[in-house]
Order: sequence, then C-alpha cells, then structure tokens
Amino acid sequence: MERWAGKVAVITGASAGIGAAIARNLVKQGMIVAGFARRVEKIKEIADTLENSSGKLHPVECDITKEEDVIAAFVWVKNNLGPIGVLVNSAGITKESSLIDGSLEDWQSVFNVNILGLCLCTREAVRMMRETAIEDAVIIHVNSLAGERNISPGLIATDFMASYSTFSAEAMAAMPTLDPDDVATAVIYVLSNPPHVLVQDVVLRPLGESW
Repeated sequence: MERWAGKVAVITGASAGIGAAIARNLVKQGMIVAGFARRVEKIKEIADTLENSSGKLHPVECDITKEEDVIAAFVWVKNNLGPIGVLVNSAGITKESSLIDGSLEDWQSVFNVNILGLCLCTREAVRMMRETAIEDAVIIHVNSLAGERNISPGLIATDFMASYSTFSAEAMAAMPTLDPDDVATAVIYVLSNPPHVLVQDVVLRPLGESW
C-alpha cells in the first residue's frame, strides 16, 4: 500500500456500512479519501475519529442519483485534493420488492442508485483519470457484475442488511455474516497488488453460509 500513500481515493456510500469501513481503512493506510454520501454529517463523525491517522477523510455531500451532484463532487475533489487514483463504488440500496409484487417506483429507486449512480461516478472518475494520465489508477465496484474490478461479498452485518425485513431479527442473528471491515480488507488486498496484476473478482463468503 506504500505506493498509495498520499494519493486520492473517492468512496461512494461512505457514511455507513461497507463504504465507511473502506474509507476508514484507506485513511489509516495514508490515503486522502473523499467520502461521498447524502448524509455528510455521518462522514464528518467518522473523520473526527481519524484525526491521528496518516491519511485524511474529506466529507463530500453528493446524491449519486443526480448528475449535477456527481459532476460537482468530482470537480471539488479535483480542485481541492488533486488527481484521483482510486474510485470505490460502494453506495447501494435495497427494497423489499419482487418481480411479481414490486412497484415501478421501488425498482427505479434501486436502479438509480445501484446502476446509474455507479455509472455516473465511474464516468466522471475515468474522465479525470485520463486527463491526469494516472497509469495505475484503480476502479473497484463492490458487489457489481459490471466492474473493472469486483468485490462480491455474501451477507454483511450492516444497516443495509438489517433494513431488508424479509429476515426476522432472530433469523438474522442466526446467520453467519461478514463484517464491513472484511470487505475493506479485500479492498486493501486489491490495491496492494502491483500495477501489472489485474484482480478481476473477489468473492467473500462467511464460513457456514448456505447460499
């Protein structure tokens, strides 16, 4: 990770769960992290706990479903922090909505965040990476099949999963789960490889998971 010390990383969904864990770990590794989220006050709270770290976390308010927000956020990063070396698309939502009983509104909200938001952030990051000619820049999509580098975890004990009310609290407690820091460790692993090594997929499953 030494080559990334002092370099800039953008993390979406950095206010909680996996995104927050990744942001914390990259800051501890010496990276300058721009944390994108709507709940920017949550990122400020995380940043306050990292004051003694070798890196720094910068809260950036951004609704990734809004193109103008995404463009403005990346321009802010470029003007205030410098060239982007790493993008981690970690933002995501879920709705209890099946193909048979689901509503168009629910489908659109999930699609807007999980697909279009990812595409907008990736587009802006790649444009800036090309402008600054960073040869070893890395893009990581968390649990996406359309990524340059993918990390696909199983069940993670986060607010995201807790909100998926198909499972009762008792059922959730009995399920083997991963911790957000487990995913952050996988991100560190991907970034620790030399530039000529392409890690395309990392699948994480908790021991004992049955699906």
